[in-house]
Amino acid sequence: MCLILVAWRVHPDYPLVVAANRDEFYARPSSPAAPWPDAPQVTGGRDLEAGGTWLGVAEHGRFAAITNVREPGVPKGPQSRGHLPREFLLGSGSAGEFAGGINGELYSGFNLLLGDGEEFWYRSNRDGAARPLNPGIYGLSNHLLDTPWPKLVSAKRRFAEALEFLPATGDFFSLLVDDEIVPDSDLPNTGVPLEWERLLSAIFVKSADYGTRASTVLTVARDGSHQLRERRFGPHGQPVA
Repeated sequence: MCLILVAWRVHPDYPLVVAANRDEFYARPSSPAAPWPDAPQVTGGRDLEAGGTWLGVAEHGRFAAITNVREPGVPKGPQSRGHLPREFLLGSGSAGEFAGGINGELYSGFNLLLGDGEEFWYRSNRDGAARPLNPGIYGLSNHLLDTPWPKLVSAKRRFAEALEFLPATGDFFSLLVDDEIVPDSDLPNTGVPLEWERLLSAIFVKSADYGTRASTVLTVARDGSHQLRERRFGPHGQPVA
């Protein structure tokens, strides 16, 4: 998952609103968002290679999502990062307890967002201790929380505007398919080749081998009920039925 936008206790009717893009190699096997057969209280996609998930929601608005930290050349951790949101969604403990109990040394760089209906937490093994988040709008890409990469700044602004039109979700999906490439002068320097910096600078990433596989919009109402909508894409950004 390479872009996550969150409104926590901002909207009067929806205390949690999420719009997110998952970027991945198209060849990596995964299943679309749906109730899990072995845990039907959880709805989300599943990584069929390592067994985890990138984003999901469970009963009473329990939520988890993760992005990786872009750090080329750093050795991989022994455990899959996708296991963290999976374990939280299958559990019943508080977001704070789970976030504080993670051994970050076991994983490659990650950013993890967790909500239990009462609190919302951020944990990264590249940004110190876990911390609760106050009501507000937040954004994640492949660096730390609210790092002002151009695509994240633009996406947060449009996300805030789209909140005004809920329960309609069309504006969220519109911003998630914005494939504009950032000018070279505004690109971050994350250690990948320039052609990759350009490709990854768009909100919606598309190429022959790698890109946005799924766009997700999640709304959680005050009573804990939720709606998760997903649109999927294949090579060159073509929609997948």
